[in-house]
Amino acid sequence: MILNTIIIDDEPLALDLMESYVRKTPFLNLVGKYSSAVKATEALQDKDINLIFVDIQMPELNGLEFSKTVDPNTRIIFTTAFDQYAIDGYKVNALDYLLKPISYTDFLQSATKALQWFNDFGGKTDAAKDFIFVKTNYKLIKVEFSSILYIEGLKDYVKIHIENDNKPIISLTSLKNMEDILPEADFMRVHRSYIVNKNKIRIIDRGRIVFGKDYIPIGESYKQQFNSFIDDISI
Repeated sequence: MILNTIIIDDEPLALDLMESYVRKTPFLNLVGKYSSAVKATEALQDKDINLIFVDIQMPELNGLEFSKTVDPNTRIIFTTAFDQYAIDGYKVNALDYLLKPISYTDFLQSATKALQWFNDFGGKTDAAKDFIFVKTNYKLIKVEFSSILYIEGLKDYVKIHIENDNKPIISLTSLKNMEDILPEADFMRVHRSYIVNKNKIRIIDRGRIVFGKDYIPIGESYKQQFNSFIDDISI
């Protein structure tokens, strides 16, 4: 698969370096390079872009602000000289971030992560779909959304727990990627490590969701949203 890519950086040397990295990577196709996010925004209106490498610190419109305007099917990798921005990056749906000065090894690792995401999930999502194909043990397994109880995130991989199946499906991807794919109407993040199928919730015991013998905690930062959901459907 070839990923249509653009790069955005207000530093000419950094822009040239990223261009050289993109051009030497076989599965990346450089569609454009821009010295500001404003110019890139205009260009995105008539281009089909899969992947964007964007600097965070820029005048007029910074990378974080820009990322919130991008189609959710387009993946973003931040480039920055400040590692404290990493957390902010994930809050705005970034796939990864690269800390300057950027080596080609680090660049290739992030680009490969993007390629894996598109290969795993087929790139653009379709709200009408009720399933995904999950890569596990060199196989692709069809997983229907309605069969999922909950998903557990464990650093670089996830465990997808299926109803009436004692053995979870393990896949090398992130919980954030799964959150982007799953339909919001049916799934909810309730903890930094857990996403649950709202339709499968049957018992809530002392602030924990019960799926058989498994108890799913509700994180402090997710309690208000979860409680609002429960209050709306409680009598």
